[in-house]
Amino acid sequence: QVQLVESGGGLVQAGGSLRLSCAASDRTFSSYDTYGMGWFRQAPGKEREFVAAVSQVGTSTYYADSVKGRFAISRDNAKNTIYLQMNSLKPEDTAVYYCAARRPKGWGIMVPQGYDYWGQGTQVTVSS
Repeated sequence: QVQLVESGGGLVQAGGSLRLSCAASDRTFSSYDTYGMGWFRQAPGKEREFVAAVSQVGTSTYYADSVKGRFAISRDNAKNTIYLQMNSLKPEDTAVYYCAARRPKGWGIMVPQGYDYWGQGTQVTVSS
């Protein structure tokens, strides 16, 4: 079973930057690098929404239109860690950000239902 722990959230002014990290540990025989990884976010009273994802191999990335050009997802398989670099932050980016992992399924890399394991989230607050 994969365990995920997010870090790097905090309070930042609009236009600023943050980098989120997600450290993963695999309690099964499966290797971390066999999983696709994603970031989702959830604001109070809102549904959890897709932010970004990186494929199992790490050669493909996916972004929500709302963050494209501002956020960048990356993975370091040697460190069992993924990152979300967030630049040009806006107040509407305020949310709890969740790291997620998935076994490849051929579908669902951009929806919560496509993921098998979730972290507990880290708060990102962007002030105007």
